[in-house]
Amino acid sequence: MRVILADDATLLREGLVRLLAEEGHEVAAAVGDAPSLLSEVDRHRPGVAVVDVRMPPTHTDDGLRAALEIRSRFPEVGVLVLSQHVEKRYAVERITGDRARVGCLLEDRVVQVDEFLDALERVARGGVALDPEVVRRLPSTAARDPLADLAPRERDVLDQMAQGRTNAGIAAHLHVSQSAVDKHVNSIFGKLALPRATGCSRRVLAVLRYLESSSDGGRG
Repeated sequence: MRVILADDATLLREGLVRLLAEEGHEVAAAVGDAPSLLSEVDRHRPGVAVVDVRMPPTHTDDGLRAALEIRSRFPEVGVLVLSQHVEKRYAVERITGDRARVGCLLEDRVVQVDEFLDALERVARGGVALDPEVVRRLPSTAARDPLADLAPRERDVLDQMAQGRTNAGIAAHLHVSQSAVDKHVNSIFGKLALPRATGCSRRVLAVLRYLESSSDGGRG
């Protein structure tokens, strides 16, 4: 795939360039600030942009805002955000639009090469890749926990869905049959009152409900 990297940490950026090249991917550009990121995405239209949240010029949330602009201007470009902290604003806004081709990983996860590459490829294929720690630590914004009616195994399945796994992947991870996972997923959709509607992904809507209900104490 064609990738653009944006991170102001030169050592990390160059390390990712080398890693992706070794994996057979094309790094179209590697930049260290948000304006350059937007310029290079406009120029190359990569499959995925890997973006650090905090970059020049202000070293606050420039990368985050650039990622959201890419989502708006170039919806065909996947975005994988790297952050040192859980970014509530990103987690809420990233689910808008076409609700696909997006991911968020904590920077510590990058050193786990297989997980980083898996997340990158998942986003490139049009999926969602969320760091488990991001999922667990997002504060709740709902008045009532929408997951209250889910059975423990259904919560386990929804947790795996939020990490971007397919039903087959969930079955392998939880050591159950795929048919059992299929039943759990359908039950989750029913309990969360997610209707079949053209243009809407019930799977992603379920993940959104999961994110909205997650809190430090919400999972016991």
